[in-house]
Amino acid sequence: MELTQLETFLAVAEERSFSRAALRLNRTQPAVSQVIRKLEESLGETLFDRAARDGSMTAAGVLLHDYALRLLALRREATSALGELKSLERGQLQLAANEYTCMYLLPAIDAFRREFPHVNVTVHRMLASRIPEELNLRTFEIGVISYRPDAAQFRTIAVYGDSLALIVSPKHPLARAERVSINDLGREDFIAHHVASPLRRKVIEAFQRYRTPLNMGIELPTIEAIKRFVAMGNGVALVPHLAVARELEIGDLVSVTVDELAMKRVLRLVHRRQATLSYAARSFLKTVRSMAEDQGPPFYYHVERTP
Repeated sequence: MELTQLETFLAVAEERSFSRAALRLNRTQPAVSQVIRKLEESLGETLFDRAARDGSMTAAGVLLHDYALRLLALRREATSALGELKSLERGQLQLAANEYTCMYLLPAIDAFRREFPHVNVTVHRMLASRIPEELNLRTFEIGVISYRPDAAQFRTIAVYGDSLALIVSPKHPLARAERVSINDLGREDFIAHHVASPLRRKVIEAFQRYRTPLNMGIELPTIEAIKRFVAMGNGVALVPHLAVARELEIGDLVSVTVDELAMKRVLRLVHRRQATLSYAARSFLKTVRSMAEDQGPPFYYHVERTP
């Protein structure tokens, strides 16, 4: 049973005549009769009373009529939904980021939703190290990371240049210094992120290289907690500049330059190289490109080539 057969069946039922149905469908009467005959053969039921002059349906025809209407309505609904999906009047955008890289996504999602308000956006929170694996599992379409995964499997787009910031409370003695040496930090209490990361390892190695103690007396589970604790006047912290940009702007925190800790990070959008991205995901990438063009550094859009 095919939908085209059901369309012909409904035309005959509604016109109550094979000849009028043929005119409506712009086909010959023998062609319409053949379609109905094949439909009846496939169902094993007679659908029209051939002896009646008014094109009456049999009991089987009456039963099929309601189902045919519903099936063709579903086809119209599906076609309409696909059209809405293509025009982004509906859809889903699935992203992934950790606590830090989610800060990059906020302005991008804001710009995207202003243009496509009917697309639902979900950001899955997870460790950056897990994002490539989850991409392969199709959990989401695009992730945000600060390293380059396997170039044979994944395509990366560099989108943001970030740096490491030493943050202190405005009342901290170091807040009055524009620049300090790493050796000046040996007596400071550092509020640290307890999650192991390449950045944390680099910081520890830097203090070891300059033979300076790194006193991590308190470790907290989130960057948000670290920011608030330091703003209360407790110690100092090293965090990505992106994560504290707002607090630095309004004066809740102060950033002090440490030349020996000048560490740069590149944030990247990543997706499976062989993936066919949804209309929503492709439009999101266009939004990111436009945002980089409008705002300039530290935002940018550079598709990274395979090494």
